[in-house]
This record gives sequence, C-alpha cells and structure tokens, in this order.
Amino acid sequence: MQLHLSTWQEVDTYLEHSNGIIIPIGSTEQHGPNGLIGTDAICPEVIAKGVAEKIEVLIAPTINIGMAQHHLAFAGSMTLRPSTLMAVITDVVESLARHGFERCYFLNGHGGNVATLNAAFAEIYSNTSLYSPDEDSHLRCKLSNWYMSPGVRRLSRELFAAAEGSHATPSEVSLTYYAYPEAVKNVKMSPKRAPNGPISTALDYRQRFPDGRIGSEPQLASIEAGEKLFHAAVDDIAADYQEFLKTT
Repeated sequence: MQLHLSTWQEVDTYLEHSNGIIIPIGSTEQHGPNGLIGTDAICPEVIAKGVAEKIEVLIAPTINIGMAQHHLAFAGSMTLRPSTLMAVITDVVESLARHGFERCYFLNGHGGNVATLNAAFAEIYSNTSLYSPDEDSHLRCKLSNWYMSPGVRRLSRELFAAAEGSHATPSEVSLTYYAYPEAVKNVKMSPKRAPNGPISTALDYRQRFPDGRIGSEPQLASIEAGEKLFHAAVDDIAADYQEFLKTT
C-alpha cells in the first residue's frame, strides 16, 4: 500500500490496526560510468514496494534528495544541506505523527544521509522533551540501511567480494538494473577497479575519483544479481520492520 496512491479514508482505515510506516530515503547523485543518478533513491523505493507485497505496510513517498554535497562536481547531482535535510525529516515525521503514526521506519539507500538522519531523530525527541515535558510520546524512529542487511551483505560478498567497493557498487547498480532493465549500461572502465581513499569537498572528490567510483567494479553488475539482492533485502527488511513495530 503506497501513501501517494491511497485516499485519506484508506489511510484512516490502515491506522485503525497499524501505526507503522516505511519511509524510503536516498539521494540524487552520480554513480560512476554505468550507474543511474537515482540509484540511492531507486534501491530503497523498490525494496519498500517489495516489502509491501510481502506484508501489510504503508509506504510513504520517497525522499529522493539527500546530503550529497561531495558529488556536486558531477553533472546531475543534487544535494540538501544537512540542516535542510534535518528540517525535512523532522517535518515529515511530525506530519505523520499528527495522524497517529508512531513507528517511522526510514529505509535508507545513501551513506551520506546516516549522520543527518540520526541528528534529525535526536531533534525530534528533543522537541518532545523540551516542549511537552509532561507528555510521554510514543513516537519512535528507526534508520535501516538496506545495503547493510545480513542477507544483502552475505550475497554481496559471494557475488562481488572485494570488487564491491564503497561507491557505485555492483550490488546497488545490479538492484537498479533489476528494477529498470531498460536502463542497463555497458561501459568500459579504466582502471578495472577504482581506487579507494577519503573525500571531503566536491572538487576533492572529482580530483581523486574522476569517473565517480570508489573502490568498486560496477561493470560486474547484472539483472540476475539484482534479483537475488532484491529478494534478500525484502526478506531482511520485512522481518526487521515487524520487530520494530514491537518496540516500546
């Protein structure tokens, strides 16, 4: 069940028996020579839809622009400042909480969002402690990175080993190819495996990693691998979300 394809009456009915919602969040940024710019938003979105086909859960619209300033030297990349993204997350959660949602499960596809998401959660909890000291809020937020789920990590090691790298990985590119097979790209890359190293600003990133990859060989990506990763992620996330609903 997707929020943006539901009526308000259907959401009211859903809230009669569940107070949980999955919120996919990602980024709009370069993913190397053969990766789609929307990769980090596509991955959690397609997994969330898969979870909704497996269990009864409402899926919020994807937050598809994240904290990605370090990618801005590559055409098409977009970013929100950490403070802006924190404000977006806070407003989204507080809007949902007003209707009775008390378990907000953020399914994340971009490592650059992690610190900001956790800071936003702290801000949300602080608002309750500071401005409603006599009210015990039952609102809980959770961050889950799909690429860190046990089944996905195991498969990534089996399929790609050290070629997985840390950005524009064959796993995430494979998942987008499974979701959008018409978008598969065949691109030669040199060197075969991208170097590793630190990053800071956008220009620093472009100078160190001129084709956008970090430590990865995304040319190994395939639709078949993406399908395996999809099913592993759906199983892991469905189970984790159901456990989250039980938290007090």
